[in-house]
Amino acid sequence: MAEPAYNAIEDYGLIGDMHTCALVSKGGSLDYMCWPVFDSPSVFCRLLDDKIGGVLVELFPAFNYARDTHTARAKLESDMCKHRLQTVHFESETERLQLEIFADSREPEKNGYPHTRMTLEERPGMKFPEKAVPSSSTLAAYLGRMEDETSDYWTDWTRKCAFRGHYRETVERSLLILKLLTYKPTGAIVASPTFSLPENVGGSRNWDYRYSWVRDTAFTLYVFLKMGYSREAEAYVNFIFDRIFPHAGQDMGPGSKRPFLPLMFTIRGESDIPEVELDHLDGYKGSKPVRIGNAAVFHTQLDIYGELLDSIYLYNKHGNPITYDQWASIRRMVNYVISVRNQKDMSIWESRGQIQNFIYSKLMLWVALDRGIRLAEKRASLPCPDRFKWIQVRDELYDEIMEKGYNKERGHFCQSYESPEVLDASILIAPLVFFVAPNDPRFISTLKRLLESPKKEGLSSAKMVFRYDHLRANDGVGGGEGAFIMVTFWLVEAMARASNFDVPIPNIWKLALSLFDNILSYSNHLGMFSEEVAISGEQMGNTPQAFSHLACISAAINLEKLSRE
Repeated sequence: MAEPAYNAIEDYGLIGDMHTCALVSKGGSLDYMCWPVFDSPSVFCRLLDDKIGGVLVELFPAFNYARDTHTARAKLESDMCKHRLQTVHFESETERLQLEIFADSREPEKNGYPHTRMTLEERPGMKFPEKAVPSSSTLAAYLGRMEDETSDYWTDWTRKCAFRGHYRETVERSLLILKLLTYKPTGAIVASPTFSLPENVGGSRNWDYRYSWVRDTAFTLYVFLKMGYSREAEAYVNFIFDRIFPHAGQDMGPGSKRPFLPLMFTIRGESDIPEVELDHLDGYKGSKPVRIGNAAVFHTQLDIYGELLDSIYLYNKHGNPITYDQWASIRRMVNYVISVRNQKDMSIWESRGQIQNFIYSKLMLWVALDRGIRLAEKRASLPCPDRFKWIQVRDELYDEIMEKGYNKERGHFCQSYESPEVLDASILIAPLVFFVAPNDPRFISTLKRLLESPKKEGLSSAKMVFRYDHLRANDGVGGGEGAFIMVTFWLVEAMARASNFDVPIPNIWKLALSLFDNILSYSNHLGMFSEEVAISGEQMGNTPQAFSHLACISAAINLEKLSRE
């Protein structure tokens, strides 16, 4: 049986309006869009089923982005027939589509503009401009004005970027994508605008990322602050404090049925996100199941407190000073961290296997305590009656991680207390959050092990990094996956920071630069990254991925900073 004619994931570009996004192929077809917002049902989904997914008719042979903008520009070929597209057919067995089509034939029309209307009954109707367009010339002027306004908006927004280094265009492109993943009405940022694009073709690692993870958004908050976009950072901070933090007096101890902080939520701040499989869709190149919703919302992932408090600490430093009410919420959160620090969880990789004492989560709980203490020191006027308890628990947790989380025989930090022989690339975050110095012998030993190939029990292949060895670590999902783009950027940043010291890795600075340029070569023609890269070099997983782009920006910032020292 012949394989369906799917476009490669890297063959798509992104357009959006900060309410939703769409993916447009190199051929000009709109193959994926949820409407009217990110997590709405899909109205075009050929990306996940070549036969019944639905597609907006191909109008032009290609498109690209203008520099510094997120407008799509059609490329009209000189030999294109003047009346190439005269009839558009919409077919449906169970629904009627309500749609008004504006057609510009570039010639005067005797009876006004050509149009037609259809009615959609089972899904939300599509919105189109409700303007009377008397002639094709008026329509052309109207569309031209819209295009100019869009271009001006994105050009003005990009000019605010504080980055002035060698990789400025890469940073700007990544910032534009992160901005497009922001839901304007609330400030929530989705992890990706797509769902169920596979991490391995034919595999089952197909997840819905159209939601706002505290972890992902906290990292995004960091890059917005560093790049001078304080307004975007403030919008999310307000979203968190207004909708997520519990009010004083609520029982949020380890026995509470409600978590102190949901690890993810919808763009509207809801945390009811049941996971459902769509059996009628074949999946990208036959990759099933196709899932919407995400069962990870019910997980315990304790690392989120560290990532969020680290970002709030930076917001207080680079954005606006936190208020007393915000500080009261932070105090309650730090005390909650103390109450759950001995619990097991599913951690950053959202394991669907057994819960464990994952090192990444323990490290991030340490970060939560440390940033709470630092905030108390920076804002000495704010009351902190539990200061000495915070310091004591933070230091105890540090010793615990170093004792139980480091395999002295193998010479590397491990994935969890229960898996001392499993290497996990998430430990690369350690020097980036100042848990260890970048030249700490334990970290350098771990780094050297990680740089080995999988055949030598390392995690690196073709200058890319895998999250962990699936043959050694049972994550409860099964199947393989590609190299993970975010942790590969973390590797670059960790090596760059270590290059300031005398470490036993030859030419570590040049190696960091080489790794960074190599990762950039896997971005597509518009600078977009998905979640992973297959051994073949193809992009895999949901696209574009906030994780990948924020890590790219962070690595570029630190490479530029260290190159000047």
